[in-house]
Amino acid sequence: MNAQTKLMLLKLALAAFGAIFLVIYPLGLIWPSGWVWHGGLGVYYLQMIAVIYAVLGVFLIMASRDPGAHRSLIWFTVWSSAAHGAVMAVQAITDSHETGHLLGDVPALFLVAIVLGYLNSQVAMAPAE
Repeated sequence: MNAQTKLMLLKLALAAFGAIFLVIYPLGLIWPSGWVWHGGLGVYYLQMIAVIYAVLGVFLIMASRDPGAHRSLIWFTVWSSAAHGAVMAVQAITDSHETGHLLGDVPALFLVAIVLGYLNSQVAMAPAE
């Protein structure tokens, strides 16, 4: 895979994950056991986390135009997604009321971290053409 293909895939992944982050709130309404914590009792929680991810989603979509100028945002997304996913995984494993998240937002965050981390590191290491 050449550098241009890797860059194109990174741009596509940034735009796709950004768009998905914009629909966290509807996902929580449609599939609460995979996206809403606290047994749905934390209504304000879903709104607060959804707005944070919506803002990040907008910035990821903007970063998709020129990923090289937004490396720190991409790495923030990678590491914050991995850390957030790890904390949620532990909580979902230790709290029987939250195990549905092991099929919802936990693997989704790890997917974001893995895909963006891999593509960002590949593009960063690719020789300039």
